[in-house]
Amino acid sequence: MSQLQKKASASNMIAGMLMIINIVIIGFAYTHNQNLYWWLLLSLPLLLLCIWDMNQKNHAILKNFPVIGHLRYLLESIRPELRQYFFETDLDGKPFNRRQRSVVYQRSKNEKQTVAFGMQADPTKPGYEWAAHSVYPVRIDKNDLRVWFGNGQCMQPYHASIYNIGAMSYGALSKTAIASLNEGAKLGGFAHNTGEGGISDYHLKGGDLIWQIGTGYFGCRDQQGNFSAMAFRKQALNPAIKMIELKLSQGAKPGHGGILPAKKNTPEIAAIRQVVAGTAVHSPGAHSVFDSPEGLVEFLQLLRELSDGKPVGFKICIGDREEFIDICHAIKTTGLIPDFITVDGAEGGTGAAPLEFTDSLGMPLYDAIAFVKQTLDNYDLSGSIKIIAAGKIITGFDILKVLALGASACYSARGMMMALGCIQALICDTDRCPVGVATQNPDLYKGLDPQVKKVRVANFHANTMGATKELMEACGFADLRSIVPSKFFRRINEYQVKNFEQIYFSGKQNNWQQKYASQLN
Repeated sequence: MSQLQKKASASNMIAGMLMIINIVIIGFAYTHNQNLYWWLLLSLPLLLLCIWDMNQKNHAILKNFPVIGHLRYLLESIRPELRQYFFETDLDGKPFNRRQRSVVYQRSKNEKQTVAFGMQADPTKPGYEWAAHSVYPVRIDKNDLRVWFGNGQCMQPYHASIYNIGAMSYGALSKTAIASLNEGAKLGGFAHNTGEGGISDYHLKGGDLIWQIGTGYFGCRDQQGNFSAMAFRKQALNPAIKMIELKLSQGAKPGHGGILPAKKNTPEIAAIRQVVAGTAVHSPGAHSVFDSPEGLVEFLQLLRELSDGKPVGFKICIGDREEFIDICHAIKTTGLIPDFITVDGAEGGTGAAPLEFTDSLGMPLYDAIAFVKQTLDNYDLSGSIKIIAAGKIITGFDILKVLALGASACYSARGMMMALGCIQALICDTDRCPVGVATQNPDLYKGLDPQVKKVRVANFHANTMGATKELMEACGFADLRSIVPSKFFRRINEYQVKNFEQIYFSGKQNNWQQKYASQLN
């Protein structure tokens, strides 16, 4: 008998067995006058399920293997948990491995942060990175790990931590999560990016805010969804808002607007965003206020004026390099200089995005920061525009690497989520987050207590800053300006090692570098 015939006969065999079992139970109970009919509560539903499976047309596995075919779907549904808890090694998990997640949990709880018996990473494997330490360590003050945002055109400069909470909207995250993050930012003295979903009461718990404005203009739009200068000014003058960030694109879905699944769009969130509750909200892919580099910088200047001179900047995932060069050219020619640029790497996270956008679009963070830094240098703008880095930055070493490439500060979104208790369940877009972080289900988010979690957020920040300071001291970096790319190394292959200066700032003449010269002449 062929394999096909065997599979085809499997369904009939299973159905026949269940039928026989039910007949035997009924016959035995009747002839022996014993009360065995309760067994039918198990066997009869299985027979009915078998008949249903054999007659349905959507699933070939269930049609060929009724009843037992459901085991395949059961095992598939728990595959991520099985892999994460039983099979993956400490260095295998994605997007963050167990070793990375553990250090966040330990720091947030003020537990031990040391490891024993040596490194687990393979230093001979391509991609391994390290920093050069010094035989002459220095001493620095942790309070020095702050930076001023605001150039000469800014009236209200902001003294920010070099490590802040990345953009996560109320809607993507629960009210208890947002409140915990903001109260943690207040405790730790760092900033909290609102995400593009507008400002809720849970953002206003005393922490400093960086107000992000996306293409949907949530919190500063009219009834038609267009930008409203009056609504913006009313919000922007709030003393809690320290900086304004205009989102052009993000690493997890560059060129694609934000997504709020219908399950997460509660009446409260809909009122904040001025949209219809219970519907999926897809922000436009592009801004409606401008469609050119000159229009962008003019709009940023408008936001600065409407906010009475607070620092303004834009967030971008680098795609077409020439488009960013054109923006810098517009900044130079108009003289309208933003205070900062947030560079989001393609490895950045999100609660919901199309797979192709997440996996196949956008420039990785390190390449992007180096490119942006070189471009600003070539246009003589680095002294006026700070760079903020975003994308998988959770340890002190991560922070130092992006600072070496040209960033002045950085964001962490998923790191802060893990400080809240996120277990990387990878179901942020389903409204079923088991720890109450990325859900609007009251039965789930009520388990997240802001009075406890705000302390963990503050602890994670403080301990990460402490680790950053210790690394700087070991490497002989007396201040943030002394962190240079030539002190960081990556193994290229088994026989070759290069430092970040060689990898990212080699000075080779590429087409995009040649365009600098043509625009500057």
